[in-house]
Amino acid sequence: MTRITKEKLLEKIFNDDYENLKGKKLRMTRVRVPGKEVCLAHIIHSSDKSVYENLGLHIGVHEGEDHTGESIGLIRFTPWEAVVVAADVAMKSADVEIGFMDRFCGSLILTGGLSQVEVAVEEVVRFFHEELNFRTCQIHRQ
Repeated sequence: MTRITKEKLLEKIFNDDYENLKGKKLRMTRVRVPGKEVCLAHIIHSSDKSVYENLGLHIGVHEGEDHTGESIGLIRFTPWEAVVVAADVAMKSADVEIGFMDRFCGSLILTGGLSQVEVAVEEVVRFFHEELNFRTCQIHRQ
């Protein structure tokens, strides 16, 4: 993807009126229109205790649990509400727990054994690509 200058963007947007608008104050508003996309799918193999603590996975419903050494699956969606469907698919496809789910930002964090987290993330990405016709990214593993 190539980037264009502000002037070229304004020229494209206002086309015929661009010459008349040159030098005048313009107000631009950027609006994000989410598409149907899985824009991040990442699997962290056995994680350190500090990772869980920094993600806040050791508080709330997980308080007192020790997830040290478990794997973490991170998935991000647009539109954001798709995270609810993804959580359902993940829970039905593998023995994982929902570490965090944010339907206002489209973030889903899964925890569990490595093979289970891999199955869940792979199934979520496959389901969204094949069944819901979302653009999907590759699954990254660390």
